[in-house]
Amino acid sequence: MKKFIIFLSLTSSILLANLLDKEIANMFILGFYGTSANSNTKIYNDICNKGLGGVILFQKNPIKRGSAKNFTNLNNLKKLTTNLKSCNTKPLIAVDQEGGFVQRVKLNKIYPKASNIAKMGEDYAKNIYYQMAKELNYLGINLNFAPVADLALNPKNKVIVKWGRSYGSNPNIVTKYDKIFINQMHKFNIATSLKHFPGHGSSLGDTHKGFVDVTNLWKNIELKPYINLKNSTDTIMVAHIFNKKLDSLYPASLSKRVITNLLREKIGFRGVIVSDDLQMGAIAKHYSLKKRVELSINAGVDIMLFANQVNPKSVISIDKLIKITRELLKEKKISEISIKEANQRINNLKQRLY
Repeated sequence: MKKFIIFLSLTSSILLANLLDKEIANMFILGFYGTSANSNTKIYNDICNKGLGGVILFQKNPIKRGSAKNFTNLNNLKKLTTNLKSCNTKPLIAVDQEGGFVQRVKLNKIYPKASNIAKMGEDYAKNIYYQMAKELNYLGINLNFAPVADLALNPKNKVIVKWGRSYGSNPNIVTKYDKIFINQMHKFNIATSLKHFPGHGSSLGDTHKGFVDVTNLWKNIELKPYINLKNSTDTIMVAHIFNKKLDSLYPASLSKRVITNLLREKIGFRGVIVSDDLQMGAIAKHYSLKKRVELSINAGVDIMLFANQVNPKSVISIDKLIKITRELLKEKKISEISIKEANQRINNLKQRLY
């Protein structure tokens, strides 16, 4: 028995020694302030030398001071994505491009919101999303954090229903239009992300601002689009909503019960699991940065998203995230195997995109 314990300890030490900082960095997508990515910039160095998994881009708002941050015109955006990919480390270049209220690239065309798309029919949807995918592909985007799989169940919902971000309350209708969206993105080699698991359409609160409890509002039917599309979408984004019926301790994005037990094992999703922005008030007000990383990894999150929109003076860097993750490994609060397995899923996705 003693020999076996020593062997396990040695194996663990070898794994830790072989774990590269780049493998840790690969588990993060960050937002950044800046409109260029030449070899002298930090973001270029983060991707090309430190192995940052990807970036999320935002159109620069000329009116809102201090807003994120990355492009003002088509040429600027295309040059930026080209430079981000120039060192051939296969970064994920992401945007939130749903159409309607959530459309981060508004340089060429304004796309309709989901609720209007559903009223216009399938052919209309195919045409709109074909145009969207073609534009994103031209601009160098390879990951779209869309479509929304939330059901419009609560007319008082402030984040989904209010803005028409859902295709409706019927899970079969939502599945149908989500599938069209996904198929059109795939025609141009753009990965998709169903959101916001396990369902945000019944909620009252806004997780951007603070704690949102859906225990008495959420319904099992909200899982149906995810079950229907588990083999179609590339990634699934997990919301920060709290539901004590699913986990009495943690919000979904930090919950092993929700992510590993429900999404990974029960539903059978084999793709990449992404957290919603880990700087949102629902969890940032309740958990330290180190605790958010620890809980995310242990819950089964593959990619941790930090959009870095809060304040240009308090940007969370990949250096800090690597340092925190190394500390957690040393303290044995997370495992090397979790990081290795996440990297395998992330790299499989990247391989398909490049």
